[in-house]
Amino acid sequence: MSTSKSNLDLVNDCDSFPYAEKDPKAHAELMSTLFTLTWDDGVNKVPIGLMTENVLNKLVKTPVAIKGELEVRREQREVCVFQEKTEKERSEWVALTTAYWRENKAFEILEGWRNELYPVYGPNNELLYSVERTAAALLGVVMYGAHLMGYVKSPESSYGIKLWIPRRAAGKQTYGGMLDNTVAGGMATGEDPFECIIREADEEASLPDKLVRENAKANGVVTYIYMRSKLATGEVGLIQPEVQYVFDLELPENVTPKPNDSEVECFYLWTVEEVQEHLRKGEFKPNCALLMIDFFIRHGVLTPENEPDFDEIKGRLHRPLDFPGPHVALA
Repeated sequence: MSTSKSNLDLVNDCDSFPYAEKDPKAHAELMSTLFTLTWDDGVNKVPIGLMTENVLNKLVKTPVAIKGELEVRREQREVCVFQEKTEKERSEWVALTTAYWRENKAFEILEGWRNELYPVYGPNNELLYSVERTAAALLGVVMYGAHLMGYVKSPESSYGIKLWIPRRAAGKQTYGGMLDNTVAGGMATGEDPFECIIREADEEASLPDKLVRENAKANGVVTYIYMRSKLATGEVGLIQPEVQYVFDLELPENVTPKPNDSEVECFYLWTVEEVQEHLRKGEFKPNCALLMIDFFIRHGVLTPENEPDFDEIKGRLHRPLDFPGPHVALA
């Protein structure tokens, strides 16, 4: 039987962590299996991530000489680690810990080691430490990215546009062969969202710096909490709070995105209806489906008149995240 996903199904696939107010039983049951990663600021223990028991157990078994001091409060289901005085020291301990895990094959997800650092923020938006990209999901900390929707004016098409949709390379570490947004990438420590898009636009789509820099339009952020599924490589059930900075780019008819690295197989120029068909088939990477829905709402494709779950969907695109970081000011 062929898959036919509703827009709300697609939202649920990505924003998959249960809401306490909507499903308190499911939320409580899940939280009873997790540990909150905290930062002790001298006054409070501030939540900065959500860690599975499997990760905690392996963290506990990691030698103190590798991970530093560790405090586990099992009754409160809280863990506090990497509390050294400076960001440099903390990042060094994190690097030692994740490298130890990789060397000892503690987690399957680390087989895709990227040598890219992601930021972890404290209650005052200060950088607490950086963590290897593939290990960020093990700590359950907020991850940041930037997505750009490239489209062209098409008066003969419904809604007056067509969209450039890439297919991820089949051999890509995660979500191989699935459909994506025109340009997308994770934001490294110290990287600005717009500069991330400029870099990714060149790497993934061969789009000229000047064209993107002068024409890309920022459209806020999309936030959600993803529970890692079988579609991704590595451990299932890792918690990924994510913030995606959103950009639109109207492209001239004579500009065609072309793969410039091994991460993209090809690009399609599709009508809105064609994109919707592939969304219903579940062919998009989960967060890219969510970002596409956001685009459709902003461009009047999805409305309260044609989408019965419009209000819930729109609200779920901007989920409050109970962790510190620059996204808080944008909520």
